[in-house]
Amino acid sequence: MEQMKERFSKLLLGEDMSGGGKGVPSALALSNAVTNLAASVFGEQVKLGPMAPETKARWRKEMDWLLSVTDHIVEFVPSQQKTKNGTNMEIMVTRQRSDLLVNIPGLRKLDTLLIETLDGFGQEKEFWYVSKDDDQENENGQRDDKWWHPTVKVPVNGLSEMSRRWLQCQKESVNQVLKAAMAINAEVLSEIEIPESYIDSLPRNGRASLGDLIYKGITVDYFDPSQFLSTMDLSTEHKVLDLKNRIEASIVIWKRKMHQKDGRSSWGSGVSLEKRELFEERAETILILLKQRYPGLPQSSLDISKIQDNRDVGHAILESYSRSLESLAFNVMSRIEDVLHADSLAQTSSPQKSETSPSSSDEDALRVSSSDTPTLSDFMGWGIASRRRSSTDLEIYFKGDNDKKLAKPPVSSTQKKSPNLEKLESLSGNRSPKGRD
Repeated sequence: MEQMKERFSKLLLGEDMSGGGKGVPSALALSNAVTNLAASVFGEQVKLGPMAPETKARWRKEMDWLLSVTDHIVEFVPSQQKTKNGTNMEIMVTRQRSDLLVNIPGLRKLDTLLIETLDGFGQEKEFWYVSKDDDQENENGQRDDKWWHPTVKVPVNGLSEMSRRWLQCQKESVNQVLKAAMAINAEVLSEIEIPESYIDSLPRNGRASLGDLIYKGITVDYFDPSQFLSTMDLSTEHKVLDLKNRIEASIVIWKRKMHQKDGRSSWGSGVSLEKRELFEERAETILILLKQRYPGLPQSSLDISKIQDNRDVGHAILESYSRSLESLAFNVMSRIEDVLHADSLAQTSSPQKSETSPSSSDEDALRVSSSDTPTLSDFMGWGIASRRRSSTDLEIYFKGDNDKKLAKPPVSSTQKKSPNLEKLESLSGNRSPKGRD
């Protein structure tokens, strides 16, 4: 109780415990609280294995505290009430706001799935970790870009076929959780209003924001987004983030011009409305591909500006919670890829594996995992397609009392799925996102 009082006192004072009135808004304080909690709990999760019981208990207890705020974010809805004389009359009652009512249960289930996925690695004996100091071999399964992580070790001949299939299945399952968290986070951010401070910092037109090279690539007659990205220098995380910032700025500029929300004459342009709309759609396609290929990319300037200036407590909690789960899912999948990478190196160097044609077993593993793995629609209840598994743990999670709630489109208070979310689902497929190599 004393710990809870301390947490909420800090939130009420906007993280300014001195009481000097220099605290941040409540929405930002809650967003920071969720982000900091996730960082402290999952920041040291560099191995595939169960979380410590006390760490897991702390995460669930403090997240329950923070999510309890959403119980009091309500809206009025009509309801029928029967009077004593038997007549029915319509009254207005309160219930949790629609976007929270739909997405909080979904995020909780994604949270549970990720933690139970980590718990499932507790009995795994076919791979193990050694510290960098204890690793005396020159050749190991460690990637160059993850030098600070402990080294993954597998048997000399690699993993067994059963373990490889199981790892592939776990990877695809976590990939679906990642897609669901990304979709919710993208939709929440799209609902948050763009701050005026960000708009004031934009150039006068989209070309100035993109630069001549990127602008020419987007405005060509025959546009191919994959071909466009292949011509860009995406060798470092900084360059990818810079491209994302430029494209998001140009999208905001073109949208404001199309909807005539800005009365400044300096925003005028000779580009027709039809072409501007076409360019904006192309830029959004590129942006979605970037998010798919680089899921672990830091937040863009637009996202940071929205989070810092947001005043909606419900949006703040949804955004920070989904972002934390997105980060955890990406890290778990990256750890699984490390094990599979070490296994592939062991197979390459093993003469026995080369004689038994490991490629066929890998194809079988991928085929099994793809046929058994639920889709994004299965996780969040958005799709109409029939489920491919009849009696699995995933169905147990997603056949609860909230199935009817989760069958609705997520996040939007107007209950309308945005074009960005539709593009995200259509482009995602079952392809695993690549790491930041």
